[in-house]
Amino acid sequence: MSWFERIPKVELHLHLEGAIPHGALWALVQKYGGDPSVPDIEALERRFEYQDFSHFLATWRWKNQFLREYEDFTLIAQTVARDLARQNVRYAEVFYSPADFARHGLETQRLTQAIRAGLSQVPEIQVALVADFVRDYGPEKAVVTLAEINEVQDLGVVGIGIGGSEQAFPPEPFEAVYERARRFGLCTSAHAGEAAGAESIWGAIRRLRVDRIGHGTRAEEDESLLDYLAEQRIPLEMCPLSNVRTGVVSALEAHPVRRYFERGIAVTINTDDPKMFGNSLAEELGLLEEKLGFTRDEIRSLILQGIQASWLSEDRKKQLVETFHTHPDWQEGLSSAGRQVGGSGDLL
Repeated sequence: MSWFERIPKVELHLHLEGAIPHGALWALVQKYGGDPSVPDIEALERRFEYQDFSHFLATWRWKNQFLREYEDFTLIAQTVARDLARQNVRYAEVFYSPADFARHGLETQRLTQAIRAGLSQVPEIQVALVADFVRDYGPEKAVVTLAEINEVQDLGVVGIGIGGSEQAFPPEPFEAVYERARRFGLCTSAHAGEAAGAESIWGAIRRLRVDRIGHGTRAEEDESLLDYLAEQRIPLEMCPLSNVRTGVVSALEAHPVRRYFERGIAVTINTDDPKMFGNSLAEELGLLEEKLGFTRDEIRSLILQGIQASWLSEDRKKQLVETFHTHPDWQEGLSSAGRQVGGSGDLL
């Protein structure tokens, strides 16, 4: 097992429905009568190859047809949590998209309860939930979903976001929804700068007043935006391999994550939809070292930035940092400078 697999990690940008282990998804396909396009699990795995971002979204919708009952969500929540715990991910903030399943008659509140029931079966990892409103359904549907989410915040729902077709649905119409979410005590993020450019990120910042940006890959199309992100320390939930697999960037070597990190932007590393992209958080971190020259100290810093950017309480953040610093594998290869900074917690 590699160092990247052994060290404790956090993840802030992970979609529950995109992290379903293939065995569990195959069981659901079989449960609902199968699909001629996927006669076996090998064919299922081949479905997760994409021509572009639009093809990825079409595959996402295809996959979701096999999530129809509350028990399906308990199953996937348990299997996803178990998979994350196996990877030594200690804390995760996980998106789920209730509006996608209204067509099956599933209520947001009971759907959330079903997910929490599955997560609760894996005590080795703490998982918070983030409701993705899916911008394609519009702000009116988001208002309804927000009211429903507000009723089940006690099930560990800590924030909201908007994913979906960023290139077709800008963030500004969701301004009132985000303001109401803040009044409910929810934290906020928005997918931006993935399928659309810098103007999408500016819209999320200026109008939605988000706490974090999901992806932010195309921020470098505007130098002033990079300056603003660095000065204001607005965290980016970056997903390098996801961006490669969907064609947002041509290759990992071309990804801006290294440039953003050196510019002082608060970068976090995440997998997005790992079972749809065939990646893991350990692989993400390992390739940052191999392809983009990140040192082990810098990778530790990225992980700690993830803790700081999380929506945990300040006390829980400090507790998690201490746990990471005292983990035996965390100290492996730690430079004298990194040991001095890491021991004090000043990286936060």
